[in-house]
Amino acid sequence: MKLAPEVSAIQTHNLCFLGFGNVNRTLVRLLADRAQELREKYGTTFRITGIASRRLGWIADPNGVDPEQCGADTPVRQKPKIFENAAETNPEERAAAASGPSAASPGIPNSDSGPGFRRTGVSAPHNKVRDWLAAARADVLFEATSLNVETGQPAIDHIRAALTHGAHAITANKGPIVHAYHELRDLAAKQGKRFFFESTVMDGVPIFSLFDRLPAIHLQGFHGILNSTTNVILGEMENGLSFDEALKKAQALGVAETDATHDIDGWDAAVKTAALITVLMDVPVKLADIQREGIRDLTMQAVRNAKRDGWPFKLVCRAQRTSLIDPSGVEVHGVKASVAPEKVLATSPMGKISGTSSYIYFETDIFPGLAITEENPGLYATAYGMFADFIRAVNV
Repeated sequence: MKLAPEVSAIQTHNLCFLGFGNVNRTLVRLLADRAQELREKYGTTFRITGIASRRLGWIADPNGVDPEQCGADTPVRQKPKIFENAAETNPEERAAAASGPSAASPGIPNSDSGPGFRRTGVSAPHNKVRDWLAAARADVLFEATSLNVETGQPAIDHIRAALTHGAHAITANKGPIVHAYHELRDLAAKQGKRFFFESTVMDGVPIFSLFDRLPAIHLQGFHGILNSTTNVILGEMENGLSFDEALKKAQALGVAETDATHDIDGWDAAVKTAALITVLMDVPVKLADIQREGIRDLTMQAVRNAKRDGWPFKLVCRAQRTSLIDPSGVEVHGVKASVAPEKVLATSPMGKISGTSSYIYFETDIFPGLAITEENPGLYATAYGMFADFIRAVNV
């Protein structure tokens, strides 16, 4: 990789953002903050040419879109150019999270339309996303719509459309990794593009890219704490709050969603576990194959007693390669995985994890133990994963 390119080597990339909530808005700020470094160190400049979200509809202008006009929480001050053929569909509607394992939701008519926006409560069909990308002349898509645990849609279609269009695809959405990783990986290779997803597990910590740098190494298993919401709730229960009180406090702090079902019932941790197994162990796994138990049934007294005894409860993710002999005598290889509350030694690395921190421990054939701890990350950590993926995608 050329770290100090000549001015003649500078390349400008058209960027599109699908989903314009906290993650992608923070990414836009990070890109602006690092613009000079991108140019001077990596020979890269960028132009934002497309933004699409539930509130804004579909915005595309190959000459550039001003993100300051597209705040998710404030009225648009000036009407940006709209790609009219796609403005009538809503890119995030089906990706809105719902309770339980299925996050798909029906179309919801929009009542907050501003001047110049035309929207309906239906999701974008595959060809509409492609039309939007074409109108924006997209070189890179940042996909940050909500997780659909059950199917991974519509994010899978979004990424498929980007790669087919000829753009790199970068996502913070775990669903496509669990439900369509191999298809999307192979499509990216066929198109000569990159499909990256560093922000899907432990925010922007370089887990997937780390293993890209470890050739011919074999991951035997891993364990860790990958869901910060449950960690905060358990910490508050240790301090004497009931489960419901701890959940409400986590929601008030902005750590837990209004509907925290995916977190407290272990779905988020299970999806992350499945993503790691699928990519790093190269074993396709269904969520139904992961033994899953959340923290909903833990009582305050049980949590406090465990803490007092030096063995606090944590929601632990585990995966381990297995080898079995089937009835015909053939050796069958697989992975056994689980997500469940466990008592861990307080002085162990997992026992010391608190607040919104995360931890993972990898067992490989070369390194018996390789651990990573992330201390209380913020939105910039998640955005950084996508930012780093962008640099990798356009400089490989």
